Amino acid sequence: MTQHITIVGVGLIGGSFALALREAGHKAHFVGVGRNSKSLVRAVERGIVDSWSTSITDATAETDLVLLATPVGAIDKVLKLIAPTVRSDTIVTDAGSVKQSVIDSARLHLPHFENFVPAHPIAGTEHSGVEAGFASLYRGKRLILTPVAETSTDALETVAQLWQSTGAVLERMDPEHHDAVFAATSHLPHMLAFSLVETLYRMDKELPLLHHTGGGFADYTRIASSDPVMWRDVCLHNREALLASLGKYKNGLDSLVAAIEEKDGDTLERLFKTAKQTRDTKVLPVEKGVPRKSE
Repeated sequence: MTQHITIVGVGLIGGSFALALREAGHKAHFVGVGRNSKSLVRAVERGIVDSWSTSITDATAETDLVLLATPVGAIDKVLKLIAPTVRSDTIVTDAGSVKQSVIDSARLHLPHFENFVPAHPIAGTEHSGVEAGFASLYRGKRLILTPVAETSTDALETVAQLWQSTGAVLERMDPEHHDAVFAATSHLPHMLAFSLVETLYRMDKELPLLHHTGGGFADYTRIASSDPVMWRDVCLHNREALLASLGKYKNGLDSLVAAIEEKDGDTLERLFKTAKQTRDTKVLPVEKGVPRKSE
């Protein structure tokens, strides 16, 4: 029974997790942990958590479950801090978008590694902080579990049930496969959005143009408003898989440049048709959580 849940990082992901469980009728006592006491007080005011602490060791010493909802780069330090004090039966789980490096840290630090359940909710917005969370964030969205051979069946089932209560649709993946998949489908698009906006920022100094952007630019670059620290950590912790995806994208971009330089309309049209057909028939619609079917 998870009657006492500690959330480390009460922002969009951690806050929405607590709010969704509350809406589903879960009666646990939620404790928020962070460095900013004002944000934690606000989390209590918003009804996200019942109490708060800036001491991670105190907050996790007598809890049933710990959710690590911090940037990936902070998880190793957090695991090292809680390892000496966390109970032998406490379940520890995370919500990071990189899995293998987090699993390696948990295996290194946690004395009861079998109670660590790696997870990744495929949901989010470009907003962050204690005001960003909302109860319906995970409804109909995928939640990827990446257990390893040592993972306790009971711990895995507990975490799975909690995420199902939020409305998430569960899926299991091998950690290495997960990191390769999301390097391409999530991390790469964020890199492109960040890079495009930063490029136009530099161009804007020579030829003012940013005030001429329209709805398409706003839609495409929405994710460039995401937390810079979080995405810095993703780059560093999923380095190899992300570099591989960036390399393949660069090859595609080189082909596009060559077609434009050579005035090769047939190649351009073929590329655009392939992209349109793929986008229209195979891309997962976020609002439904199920793949589109080809018409």
